[in-house]
Amino acid sequence: MKTFCANDFRVLVVDDDPNIIDLIRMYLQNQGFQVSTAHNGNSALSKLQTETIHIVVLDLMMPEMDGWELCQIIQKNHPVPVLMVTARGEMSDKLEGFKLGADDYIVKPFDPNELTARVVSLLRRSYLSQMQTQLSTVRYHDFKIDNQAHEVYIKDKKLELSPREYQLISILTQHPNQVLTRQQLIALVWGIDFLGEDRAVDVLVKRLRKKIPSNPHYQISTVRGIGYKFEVGDK
Repeated sequence: MKTFCANDFRVLVVDDDPNIIDLIRMYLQNQGFQVSTAHNGNSALSKLQTETIHIVVLDLMMPEMDGWELCQIIQKNHPVPVLMVTARGEMSDKLEGFKLGADDYIVKPFDPNELTARVVSLLRRSYLSQMQTQLSTVRYHDFKIDNQAHEVYIKDKKLELSPREYQLISILTQHPNQVLTRQQLIALVWGIDFLGEDRAVDVLVKRLRKKIPSNPHYQISTVRGIGYKFEVGDK
């Protein structure tokens, strides 16, 4: 299974202001995303029916069909994450947006880099959730990881892992024998806005290796100068 890659995802940006649409589209495309746009609710629904959309960036205040109504329709018929963008920042509006199914909320005027980071974060969580559902239980010889219970076992003994240790081994085991770069692992475990150093990955791997020692059937291998992989023999 492939790692998270922005090029694999299409974002639908819905706003009646063409300048806002152009700004958001430019930043998302620079990040690598495919971008579709709509200037009103009806156009957005048409795009959702004819294109594969993975996330919607939705303006709240639009004529004809506002963001409240469109968000309800999206959540009912097109289960994708929704990031609401609005000039209204009152807490009551935020709570109403979450009640209607919005996954995140950003207030105008916004930093385009922050909006892009929020899109990545929402998609990353959605992507990892899908991977974990598809691979609910992974086994390699006496190693087992239950992605629904977030538990890891060796010889039927449960390992005591921190949340980040679990997340890292879960990602590695979902890509057996595939090299993941330190940058990829940082984006998937810590988030794209992580300001620390690549060394954080090395420290986390060192801790995991103490709890998951190498054996002939599986091991966490270092690929010098690139990153790490979960190397396995026959399942």
